[in-house]
Amino acid sequence: MKSEKEKMLAGELYLASDETLSRERLHARRLLKALNDSFPDELQKRNEVLEELLGSKGQDFGLEPPFFCDYGYNIHVGDQVFFNFNCVILDVTQVTIGDRCLFGPNVQIYAATHPVNAKIRGSLLEFGKPVTIGSDVWVGGGAIICPGVSIGDRSIIAAGSVVTKDIPSDVLAGGNPARVIKSIEDGPKLA
Repeated sequence: MKSEKEKMLAGELYLASDETLSRERLHARRLLKALNDSFPDELQKRNEVLEELLGSKGQDFGLEPPFFCDYGYNIHVGDQVFFNFNCVILDVTQVTIGDRCLFGPNVQIYAATHPVNAKIRGSLLEFGKPVTIGSDVWVGGGAIICPGVSIGDRSIIAAGSVVTKDIPSDVLAGGNPARVIKSIEDGPKLA
C-alpha cells in the first residue's frame, strides 16, 4: 500500500493532513522563515537555506524574499534563474524550471489542485499535476501558472496572465485565460 507521500508524488489523490506530509511542510516553513527573514547581504545564509529547501538549483540562483512553497524538494531550477518578491510555488509534485528564467513579483505556480467532484473534494483528498517551464522564459508579475501546464523555451508570459493550458516555445502569451498573442522573433543582438 502506498504512503500518502508516494501518492502525492505520483499525482494521485492523497490526504495532505498525513503526519509525514504535515511534518515536511512544517520543516519547509521553518526554512522559509529563515530565508524570508534574511537580509540581502546574507547571501551565504540564503544559499544554505535554499540548498536544504529546494530539490535542486543551478548556478547563480537569485531570489528576493518573501518566497513561499509547500515542500521545496519538488522544485528543480536551472542556472541563472531569478524570482522577484512574493512568489509562490505550490509544489506537491514536480515543478521544473529551465535555465535563464525570470519571474516577476507575485508570480504563482500551482502544481496542487483539487477534484472537480464535490464529494471527493469534500473528503479533503487532493492531487497534483507537474508544471514544466523551459529555458529562457520570462513570466511577468502577477501571472498564475496552473497545474499541469508546460511553457516552452524562450516564451514570455505577460503580467497578470492566468496560464491554464500549455504554451509553445517562442511566443508571447497573455490574458485570462492566457492565449498566444504572437510569435517572438529574434530581437537586437548583444554586441
